[in-house]
Amino acid sequence: MKRVLMLVEGQTEEGFVKTVLAPEFLGRDLIILPTILVTKRTKTGLAHKGGVTSFAKLEGDVRRLLRNPGDALVTTLIDYYGLPQDTPGMSTRIAHRTAVERVQHVETALHVHFGAPRNFLPFLALHEFEAWLLSCTTTLPQDVSGQGRGKDFAAICSSADSPEEVNEQPQTAPSKRILGLYPEFRKTLHGPIVAQKIGLALMRRKCPHLNAWLTRLEEFAAI
Repeated sequence: MKRVLMLVEGQTEEGFVKTVLAPEFLGRDLIILPTILVTKRTKTGLAHKGGVTSFAKLEGDVRRLLRNPGDALVTTLIDYYGLPQDTPGMSTRIAHRTAVERVQHVETALHVHFGAPRNFLPFLALHEFEAWLLSCTTTLPQDVSGQGRGKDFAAICSSADSPEEVNEQPQTAPSKRILGLYPEFRKTLHGPIVAQKIGLALMRRKCPHLNAWLTRLEEFAAI
């Protein structure tokens, strides 16, 4: 049984891993172990978890996982949207490139920054976890409000060629669009449940960057 040590951004991503990813990959003899990013450590040793407040915090947690991974693969599940500007690769992105090319550029820069270890697979959710919830036009509206405002939500889902291309502007990112329609949406509550109901197969068909990452995990399991 192989292991993946996965650094995740917060409780929502941890829930997604436990309810959606881990059961799927267990059948491939792969155990995925999520660890929530630590944003602050107090003098007493208490850790505050969730959210990338600075690259230094992200770097520290990645290095801790890489220090003694054994034969495990270390990967990340961090939102590309809102990533600190001091993150490797962020300042050298080429504006006219596609969203996928830009996020791949940052992932590559992260890999190089940590010494390009063979057992490290940086992954950034394009543009954020909530984008994957746009893979289905009906599941989120049904779970959050009983299908209310469903037409408006469907319009958001079809506003780009794929959910991952719904953009990263402060007021029009996936999470902001969802909250604009459904103020009652709670990421930690609804996110993993909606993702589980949508199903990994549909999300992979709709979200090529997500699919490419999961394909790499499958390849690791098969080695």
